[in-house]
Amino acid sequence: MEKILKKAKSFIPHSIFLFAQPAYHYILAFWGAVRYGFPSRHIYVVGITGTKGKTSTSELTVAILEEAGFRVALANTNQFKLAERVEKNLTKRSMLGRTRLQQFIRKAVDAKCDYAVIEMTSEGAKQFRHKFLDLDALIFTNLSPEHIESHGSYQKYIDAKVSLARALESGHAQKHTIIANTDDVEAETFLMVNVGTKCPYGIDAARPFSTSINGSEITWRKKIIKLQIPGEFNILNAIAAATFAESRGIKVEVIKNALEKFTLVRGRMEKIEKGQNFSVIVDYAHTADSLDRAYSVYNGVNKICILGGTGGGRDVAKRKIMGKIADKHCEHIILTTEDPYDEDPKKIADDVASGITKHSHEFILDRRMAMNKAFQMAKKGWVVFMTGKGAGPYIMGQKGLRTPWDDATVAREELIKLGF
Repeated sequence: MEKILKKAKSFIPHSIFLFAQPAYHYILAFWGAVRYGFPSRHIYVVGITGTKGKTSTSELTVAILEEAGFRVALANTNQFKLAERVEKNLTKRSMLGRTRLQQFIRKAVDAKCDYAVIEMTSEGAKQFRHKFLDLDALIFTNLSPEHIESHGSYQKYIDAKVSLARALESGHAQKHTIIANTDDVEAETFLMVNVGTKCPYGIDAARPFSTSINGSEITWRKKIIKLQIPGEFNILNAIAAATFAESRGIKVEVIKNALEKFTLVRGRMEKIEKGQNFSVIVDYAHTADSLDRAYSVYNGVNKICILGGTGGGRDVAKRKIMGKIADKHCEHIILTTEDPYDEDPKKIADDVASGITKHSHEFILDRRMAMNKAFQMAKKGWVVFMTGKGAGPYIMGQKGLRTPWDDATVAREELIKLGF
C-alpha cells in the first residue's frame, strides 16, 4: 500500500498532489496502523511536543520510568530505544513517518515494553503521523515562532501542535493525561482538552532553585534535587518529566534518584573534554530563544561562537535575529555551514551576519575548520559554543547530498590535532 501511494505521488502533478495531500497522509497513517495491528492499543504511549525541550524531556522521562523498574521504548531526535537496545536516529526526523512510527511501536510491544515515549512535531501532526495512534498522555513544553514558512503562519503552527492534544480526546479520554507548562501563554489551550487528568507545571514548582554551569539545585515536593544538567530550561524539562511520572503514581524518592543520576543528552549542552583549558559546548539550539538561553548559562564568560544560523530554504526571517543574539553574548563569532540543502551557504551566513554589529566575526564555511580556528583562538577559561547541529548525523547539502557528521566527534578530533 505504501509503495503504491508513493508511486502514484510521483505521477500526479504537484498542484493536484498538494490538494490531495491530506488524504494521502491520512491513508498512509491508517495503513500503517492496520499493517502493524494497531500496536498502540497494547502499550502506554506518551507524546512530548513543544518548540524546545522535547528531546531532553523525553530522555528525562525515560530515565525516571526506568528507575521505577519499567521497560521503556523511546523515539526522539537523537535515538531509537527498545528497552536495552539503542540505535542512533539517522533519519533526520524528530518524529518518525506514519508506517515507521507504527512499526516502532509494534517493536516496542514485541519487546514487552511498558511505555513508549514519542517525540511529536508540528510537521508530523500536519502530515497526520499521529493519527490512529492511541495516545495516553501528552507533555507540552512550550511554544515560540518556528517553522512558520512550512506552516504558513504562527497560528497554523499552534493549531498543528494543539491537534496532538486533541488526539487525547478520542477513545478512553477520561483515562488520558495532559501535562502542560503554564509558564507558556499557550498552556491554557492545551489544558482545555477534555481528558481525565490535567497536570500544570512551571518554574515555580522548582523554587527555590539555583543554577550554574555545572548543574542546578531545585526544590520539588519538599525534596532538594541536585541536577547535573545546567540551565533554567533544563529545570523546566526535569519538572515536566517529574510531573508526568508523579501522575503515574511513581514515588517522589524514585523521581529524585533518577533526576540526580541523569547526566547527559547528546547534543544538548554537551561538554567536550580532551584536557583543554577552555570549555567546549555542543548544543542543538536552533531557535532565537534557545540560542539566547544556551549562551546565558555562561553569562560572564568570554565566548567564541560557531554559528550556522538556520538550515537552507527555511526560517529566513530568523537569521538576522540569530546573528543579533550571538552578537549580544559572544566576543567573536565564526559563521559556518549547518544544513544548507540547495541554498548557497554563504548567502545563509550573510543573512546571519546582517545582525552582527558590535563584535568581530568571520566566515569559515567548512565547519571542521571553523572548530579548529575557534579552538586555536580560545584562551584559558573561555567557552567555545557550537550550535545548530546538536547530535545531527549529517550535513545536508545540494541535491540530497548527506555528509556524515557529528559535532562532538569532530570537535574531539580537532582538539587532538591541536595537542590536547
